[in-house]
Amino acid sequence: MQLIKFTLNLTVVFSSVISYLLAPNITFNFLSVLLLFIGGLLITGAANAINQITEKETDAMMKRTAKRPVASGRMSISEASAFAAVAAAAGTLIMGYWFNWTAAILSLFSLFLYGFIYTPLKKVHSISVLVGAIPGALPCLIGWVAGTDEFSAGGWALFAIQFVWQFPHFWAIAWVAHKDYSTAGFKLMPSDAGPTKYSAMQAIIYSLLMVPVGVIPYLIQMSGGVSLVIVLIANIFMVWQSVRLYREMNVQAARRVMFSSYLYLPVVLLSLLADKVAGV
Repeated sequence: MQLIKFTLNLTVVFSSVISYLLAPNITFNFLSVLLLFIGGLLITGAANAINQITEKETDAMMKRTAKRPVASGRMSISEASAFAAVAAAAGTLIMGYWFNWTAAILSLFSLFLYGFIYTPLKKVHSISVLVGAIPGALPCLIGWVAGTDEFSAGGWALFAIQFVWQFPHFWAIAWVAHKDYSTAGFKLMPSDAGPTKYSAMQAIIYSLLMVPVGVIPYLIQMSGGVSLVIVLIANIFMVWQSVRLYREMNVQAARRVMFSSYLYLPVVLLSLLADKVAGV
């Protein structure tokens, strides 16, 4: 559970399952949802295992990650690698055989991008956040493709919502953990100077961008008026928390942005699903 970062993994798989249920002509089927959950858990878990293998040394340098199984030496690199390979293969087979091979290949692409491109790039340039936002948002598209076997507008709309959401979300985390990240040599803030007014302004800009992006499901007639109002309220709340960060410039304000973003995603996705179920 520690190797696959279970709590983080649940968030990722949740967005994939909800996106699957949002696909047209898909109704709730316990077995399908369970298999999508397990397949997503395995593939994302494999990606997180690769991340811990790659960052063994840097994880050991940071207080918040020093007790991870590979970094602490409780699990060897070969053991973690074997787990990653088996989990990735099993997850891909589940996605391919039960759903479709388009979703399976997309899942593998997400794993590759996260484990082998984003992870090493974190120590090179802050553009890693942009790169990492792609596999971070792909679970929505994967869930949609698992239900439709096509790259249609609804899937891209969900991808866009989760893609833009990640910037204020991740920068808030990087703000709170700035000392640890700096010690490890990670370059994750939009400014090389770290938590600055510029970084806070970037959080505001991307929170503002979330507003028009959040309207897309309504514009493409994927959802109705109820979820539109809920999404707009959630977006305005995120903008306000980012503005407070700019005004206060402290860790407490960054934590508010971080926790607000944790609430934002399930509120938005569940409101879209409720709209579909209610037929509003």
